[in-house]
Amino acid sequence: MSDRREKRPSDAAGTAAAPAAKRAREPAASAFPTYKDAPDLAPKIRLLCEILASSASDVEAALDDAAVRVTTSDVEQVLRFSYAHPRGAAAFFRWAGHRHLRHQHSPYAWNLVIDLLGKNRLFDPMWDTVGSMRSQGLLSLATFASVFSSLAANPASSPLKAFVEMPRYGMDRDAPALNSLLSALCRASRLDDARAAIPVARAEAGTRPDADSYAILLEGCEAAGDAAVAREVFDEMVRAIGFDPANVPAYDSFLTTLVSSGSSTGLSDAMEYLAVLRQYRCSPGEKFLRAALAAHLKARELRNAEVLWEDFVNRRGIVPDQEMYSTMIVLQGTLGHAEVVVKYLDDMTFNGVFPDTDTYNVVLKLLLKGRKLRAASAILREMVKNECWPNEANCSLALRMFLDTGDWETGMKLWNCMVANSLPPLEENGNMLVSKLKDEMLPEACKYAEDMIDQGIKLSSSTLAKLKQSLVKVKKVPIHDRLVTKWKAKAH
Repeated sequence: MSDRREKRPSDAAGTAAAPAAKRAREPAASAFPTYKDAPDLAPKIRLLCEILASSASDVEAALDDAAVRVTTSDVEQVLRFSYAHPRGAAAFFRWAGHRHLRHQHSPYAWNLVIDLLGKNRLFDPMWDTVGSMRSQGLLSLATFASVFSSLAANPASSPLKAFVEMPRYGMDRDAPALNSLLSALCRASRLDDARAAIPVARAEAGTRPDADSYAILLEGCEAAGDAAVAREVFDEMVRAIGFDPANVPAYDSFLTTLVSSGSSTGLSDAMEYLAVLRQYRCSPGEKFLRAALAAHLKARELRNAEVLWEDFVNRRGIVPDQEMYSTMIVLQGTLGHAEVVVKYLDDMTFNGVFPDTDTYNVVLKLLLKGRKLRAASAILREMVKNECWPNEANCSLALRMFLDTGDWETGMKLWNCMVANSLPPLEENGNMLVSKLKDEMLPEACKYAEDMIDQGIKLSSSTLAKLKQSLVKVKKVPIHDRLVTKWKAKAH
């Protein structure tokens, strides 16, 4: 890095701040990854990182004393883990270039130095390095993307000014450069500055925004949750570049912003815009579909959700993710269409989207509450096969319903699964099982009562009393006496 100083495209306020104010604005060292976060780091790289972290008064002398040779790859690795020590990293970069690499650093290493200096708000050294890269013909848009990002993260700095002055460094102020600037500003939650950059870029450099420019701005609106600004940006986009079927990201962010705005008219507004887009053969993508399905679930509007599903999934070929499937399953179930939810579960597997435990439990709950017990039994078997266990509420509800309807086999299988996998509530459900079985399947009731005692699952005295009544009827009181003896022994 040269010592030549040029006038920097950064704010004077940033460089003239008092030292205490500068320190207050500097990122915390803990925000950066360090070599301590990489336990498998090569010993040589770790040693070099430790030297830079040691705050040695003479970094280059300490590096000489280490007596290690470094390669281009070594330099890149050390720099990646030295963001928390920018001055030491810069010294290491100079030392490695002078001692080992004949000043032939990789463009990636140069860009790492730019980035770590900028992220630490050391803007003067950052611009020095940009100047050195220019003299070697190594500057690229990636370099300025890093510069824009660092300046955007500092409220006192103007990345727009850096964009305007790019020609001083031999760089074009074209649409990709503008988009890099807009992206940096939006990521830093500076949406107003990003919007203001477009007329300045057009006036100062003749740079016209393209489809990506508006997509970036609309993504910024989505992140900010600002539906009003999103409408303004959408209108500007239509006036500037018209409708473009390829501009899916822009439409996706715009309609998602409307749907997610929390406004009472957000969903209906989005559907109206969707109708307009369809007239021009344009469409949003799966992000909008996900948000719209969730909004329809909240509004309990099944018909419109099904229309969207048919359009995006069955006609346009979007493959739904687990969240979308779960939304449709819940929507169908809550509106009383429990028998339909299994179809969505089958479609998930067909599309390679495998249900997780939460999804299975949603389906099971809906089938149980809809009294679709045959389907619920099949889902339970599938869940157990895939090691997805029913939750506590479903365990209790399913066991009670199977036993109440006389499906003893399924009820006992469910209980065996609960015991084998310690699924709560074992005490409550075990006592219910014994109480339900005692009148129709007394031998099994006695067997499960004894199993509960052996396994330390508390069998209540009231359950034992009920069991005794059934055993008295068939003159099997000794079985009860044996259970009581074992029960008392366990209790002590």
